[in-house]
Amino acid sequence: MLTLSIKQVQPLPGYVLVEPAAAEKKTASGIYLPDSHDEKPQYGSVLACGDAIHEDGVEVKCPVKKGDQVIYKKWGGNDFKVGEIEYQFLKFEDVLAVINKK
Repeated sequence: MLTLSIKQVQPLPGYVLVEPAAAEKKTASGIYLPDSHDEKPQYGSVLACGDAIHEDGVEVKCPVKKGDQVIYKKWGGNDFKVGEIEYQFLKFEDVLAVINKK
């Protein structure tokens, strides 16, 4: 059986690999949520970017870079699990914003 490391994964053109942030276990008011409530976060850290894609003769470069913190569509992307961590493959257009660290 092949042992896969996330460092070996390189997205194809038009895709971004994101590690989602950890799911919140407590609400802002201090109420602890049960494990059955695990709602996936809509933000995370970019691990790798695919090459540019060409649409209608126009080159579309990756809008983010490795290390960026991004917000993405709730129902966008595909889940990909390595070990116990579930990653997201997102299309360029599924990335909504970059979170400024300032």
